[in-house]
Amino acid sequence: MKNFVAVILKKTPVLLCYIGIFCAISCTNIEKKGQTGYQTIDSGQTDTLSCLVSPSWFPHENTPPPKEGIHSPFDASETTNLIFHQWSWQKFLWLTKPVDTISLLPILVQGTPEILILKSKIPLFLKQEQIHQVTSSMKKVPQQFGTTVVLTDTGQAGSGGVLKTNPAFNNASNSATVYYSIHVSPTMFKAAHAFKDSIVIEKTLDPNNSASFPVSSLELKVSWVDASVIPSDQLSNYFITVAALSSDGGITFTNTNVALLGMHVVGVVENHPEFIWATFEHNDLAPNYNWKTNAATSTTEKLLFKSTSTSGIDGITWVDSTKATIVPYKAFDLFQFGVPVNADGYLETSQSEPLNFNNIKGINICVKNNLKDVWANYFYNGSIWLDTDGMSKQQQANVISGLRNCIANADVGSFARGSLNSANVTMETYTQTFQDSIHKIDVGNLASCFSCHSGESYTGMSSPIYLSHIFNSFILSESGKTLDEIELLKAKQEIEQILQMMQ
Repeated sequence: MKNFVAVILKKTPVLLCYIGIFCAISCTNIEKKGQTGYQTIDSGQTDTLSCLVSPSWFPHENTPPPKEGIHSPFDASETTNLIFHQWSWQKFLWLTKPVDTISLLPILVQGTPEILILKSKIPLFLKQEQIHQVTSSMKKVPQQFGTTVVLTDTGQAGSGGVLKTNPAFNNASNSATVYYSIHVSPTMFKAAHAFKDSIVIEKTLDPNNSASFPVSSLELKVSWVDASVIPSDQLSNYFITVAALSSDGGITFTNTNVALLGMHVVGVVENHPEFIWATFEHNDLAPNYNWKTNAATSTTEKLLFKSTSTSGIDGITWVDSTKATIVPYKAFDLFQFGVPVNADGYLETSQSEPLNFNNIKGINICVKNNLKDVWANYFYNGSIWLDTDGMSKQQQANVISGLRNCIANADVGSFARGSLNSANVTMETYTQTFQDSIHKIDVGNLASCFSCHSGESYTGMSSPIYLSHIFNSFILSESGKTLDEIELLKAKQEIEQILQMMQ
C-alpha cells in the first residue's frame, strides 16, 4: 500500500526560487532543485541570515501577525520551504509579544470595599480576549483569580505517559510533573461551533465532507512546569507566570509560579487546510540524539535529562504496565529540528536536505540575534506541512481525506514536507518513534504530527476538519459522548495509526 501511494503521489520536480523580499539589506536566498538535489547559500553567513527574517518583526513588542490569506506568500501556485519557517517564527513572536492587560483586585479602604485596577503586561496568547484557553474538547476554561492560565492536564500525546523533571537539575530530591494548556483563536472557535451546528444539530453538512477551517484558525498546546524545580540563577531564562495549578484533576487549585517549556503553534494559511504544525522548545531542556555516536549525552544536569549518556530509545519509551519510562530522566530530542538522519547523514525522503535543515538553523540564529527579551531563550524545532502546490481546494481536501493516515508518509514522492519526524521533547516525549529499537527507524516508519492527526475522525468519518483532535472531541461531546467514551475512541484510533506506522 505504501509503495502504491508513493507512486500515485509522485510529483514533477519544480524550480523553487525565493528572492529575499524580507531583506534588511539587499541580498538573495535561492532554493533550487537540480540533478544534485537542493542547494542553498551557506546559512552561517551573516549577509545571508539577514534575508531570513523581516526587520518589521523587531522589536518584539511590535511584531505584526504574519500574512496568511489572499496575497500572502502562500497564495501562489509554487511555494518555497523558507516561507513556512518564516510563518512559524513570526507567528510565535506575535503570540508571545507583550500586551497590556487589566485585572481587578477587591480591597478594603478604611473598611469600605473598593476595586483596585492593576495594569500589567502578558504575552498575547494568554490574553483571553485574543486567544481562548479551552479544554481538550474545546470548552472554554474558566479563569481563576490572580492567574493567567489554568493547568490540570498532565497526559502526553498518544502514549498516555507523564513527563517528570530531573530532580538533580535543582539539586533536590523532588521531581515535578509537566502540565499542558490548550488555546485556540476566536476564528477557530467560531468556525468549530458553526461546523458543529451544521453536522450535529441542523444536519446540513454530511459528516464526510471537504470542509476546512478558515485561514487564521489557530491551535496552541503549551507545556509548563512548577518554577521551583528550576535553579534560582536560571529562572530569568524562562518565561514565568502564575497558574492555577491542580494536581487532582481540577477539584482544587493552587496559585503557582510556572515556567513555560514548549509550545506547539498550529495554524491554517491559504492553500494549506492541513495546518502548519510548528513547535518551539526552551534552549536547555534536553540534548539531541547523536546518531554518529549512537547516544544522547550531556555533561551537565538538564531539566529533563540526567547527566552522562544513554543509548537507544529507553529514555523516551513509556511502559504502561509500570507507568514509567524504561530509563528515568533521560528524555531527548530524537532528531534535531525533526530532520531524520542516521550515522551516514540525512535520510532520503520526500524532500532533499540540507536546505530545510539550514533554513531552520539559519532562522533560529537570525531571530536570536534580534531578540532582547526572555523569548531569546527558546528555539524553533521545525514544522511539518503538505506540498499542495498547484492544487485546487477540492484536490487539497482529497489529499487529506482520501489518503487518511497516509499523509504522514515521508517516502520519496510523498506530500509531507518540513520536519518529517517532528516532535516536541515536552509533549511527544514518548511518541518520537513507534519502533521498539532505534535501529528499526527508517524513512518508511517516521513519526510526526500527521501520524496521529489525519483527515479521519474518531468514528471513521473523513474531512480536513478532523485533523484537529480537540474539534473531534468537541463534536463527539456535543453528540452526547462522555469524556471517557471520547478518550477510548481517541486511543483506539491512535493505536490503529501507530500499528500502521509499525508495519
